[in-house]
Amino acid sequence: MKECPRCKGETRIMVKSPVGDAWEVYVCNTCSYSWRSTETPNILPQFTLNDEKIANMQIIPPIPPLKK
Repeated sequence: MKECPRCKGETRIMVKSPVGDAWEVYVCNTCSYSWRSTETPNILPQFTLNDEKIANMQIIPPIPPLKK
């Protein structure tokens, strides 16, 4: 399988094109980055991830319930 361009983690095929083998969408099992096989991922250095950066990421706060 392809190596993740963002964190160098393992990836898997998330979905394939419904007609023929036109494209596949890959998703990283580590950082959840996804891209299509027809794209050339261009990750800027400031957006690359490693195990240390992932471990120190902030948790996204939950969205509060809607007021009734």
